[in-house]
Amino acid sequence: MAGAPYDPRAIANLILDEGERVGRETTNLALQKLLYFAHAIYLVQHKKPLVSGYFEAWRYGPVHPAVYASFKAAGERPIKARASARNVTTGEAVEIRTPAESEIVEHVRRTMAYYGQLTPGRLVDISHAKGAPWDYVANKARTSVALGLRISDDVILKFFKHHKISVAEVPSAGEPGEDTPLT
Repeated sequence: MAGAPYDPRAIANLILDEGERVGRETTNLALQKLLYFAHAIYLVQHKKPLVSGYFEAWRYGPVHPAVYASFKAAGERPIKARASARNVTTGEAVEIRTPAESEIVEHVRRTMAYYGQLTPGRLVDISHAKGAPWDYVANKARTSVALGLRISDDVILKFFKHHKISVAEVPSAGEPGEDTPLT
C-alpha cells in the first residue's frame, strides 16, 4: 500500500502483463473496465485510491482518460505495447515501471481472476448496473450539471456495492469494440 495512488498507466501495464501471463488478450475497452474494477475494489477495501487521476462516465462505462490516450492507437485490437511516459527534457519515451509490491500484484491478479475472463460486453453490463457509480453519474448528467462526467472516488465508495454480474444470454450492449464519451 505504500506507493498508492499509482500512475494509472503503471497499473494498466500490470493488468496487461497479468492477462498476457494467463494467455488472455485485452482491448482498450476491456482494459478500462478492468482498471476501474481494480481501482474501485482497492478503494473500497483500503479507503484510499489505487490510481491517481479520475474516471469518466463514457458510453460503455468508466474510462480513465490518461490510460485511454496511452492505448488509443490499438483501437479495437488487442493491446500489444505497454504505456510509456515522456521525458520532458528530451522528449524520449521512458518505461513506466509496474508496482513490485506483492500486495498490489496480488490485488491485480485477484481482479483479473474474477473479471479478466469476461468479455468486453459483460464488463460493460457490470459497469452499467443500475445504481452503480457509472449509472449514478450518467443519470445525474441528465438532470443537473456533472462536471466532465467524472466518477469521483466518493461516488465509487458510495455506489460501488450496486455492481452486479449480468446473467443475460447476450450482453445488453452486445460486444462493443471501442468506447466514446457520453454526449
